[in-house]
Amino acid sequence: MGSHRVAGAPLDFAALRTELAVPGDFSVPALRDADTAARNPHLPDEDATDIPFVTVDPAGSKDLDQAVHVARDGDGYLVSYAIADVACFVAAGSALDEETLRRGETIYFPDTRVPLHPPVLSEGAASLLPDQVRPAVLWRIGLDAAGDVTSIDVRRARVRSRAQLDYVGLQKQVDAGTPPDAVALLSEVGALRRQLARKRHSINLDLPEQEVIPMGVAPAADTVRSGDGGGGGGAWTLVMRAELPVERDNAEISLLTGVCAAKLMLDAGYGILRTVPPPDQQAVQRLQRAASALGIDWPRGAPMHTSRRRCVASSIATAARSASRHTRRRRSRSGYGIAYRRCPE
Repeated sequence: MGSHRVAGAPLDFAALRTELAVPGDFSVPALRDADTAARNPHLPDEDATDIPFVTVDPAGSKDLDQAVHVARDGDGYLVSYAIADVACFVAAGSALDEETLRRGETIYFPDTRVPLHPPVLSEGAASLLPDQVRPAVLWRIGLDAAGDVTSIDVRRARVRSRAQLDYVGLQKQVDAGTPPDAVALLSEVGALRRQLARKRHSINLDLPEQEVIPMGVAPAADTVRSGDGGGGGGAWTLVMRAELPVERDNAEISLLTGVCAAKLMLDAGYGILRTVPPPDQQAVQRLQRAASALGIDWPRGAPMHTSRRRCVASSIATAARSASRHTRRRRSRSGYGIAYRRCPE
């Protein structure tokens, strides 16, 4: 992918935060609550510190909220996944609780991030830093040889990460054939889970990662500079990079855990599930035009039921992937595309 640059005005992200009413500093009572909780953590009774977890995040990360360990279990696998249990530090009805409810999420800007929890928690007492005992929500998921789920267990537990890994360093270890034991099977399980996703017609167009960085900062070797915010101070540039295989594999473990959580809630008839509304007519018409351009049969007036939508979208994903390879463009995230098949009537 060649370099392309478009000049523009310098960007003021502070002004943008003001315009969007993004929360600023934490209130004094919320910070006081966080400091008190950090000094007096409530650790679960269950002890899972024997599991040699590792964390895998972008280099330099401090808010480590997930740790993973993958082991062989007979012909299958046992995936252990620890999620930082920040709720252990937030008392219901406290000033900190009210503040986090108001924020709702961590917001990332190119020049800073606006955290959901005070750093004393998110980067300290609640972060799954190496060699520190931390409260976590522990998932233990059994998989068969094909990667299908055979068992699910979730509970609160004390965990201890053994190492903080970053994506680039881990990818180098995997390429050299020397990955850490905790994630030696990560790529194997990730590949199996993607195969299962293709069988259920899951779609994911693998687009390059985009990052906005200050002008004058050298991008990583695998990035492509595609635009900038003009010259001088306050200027920024957009770079794109291909996602590393270990990033996709790590994401599959997170997706697996989400699937298991959804299954537990559906089986119990209780919980909170994210749903997607039906597409509007304009979106359907755009998809119909794309299908027609690709030679995919879609009779006029045919209903837009789920099986047809999946089939057409999967075919479009496959065609996009084929075209990308043919033109030698940068690899795109279309691993979930499948070959065209007859759609159910």
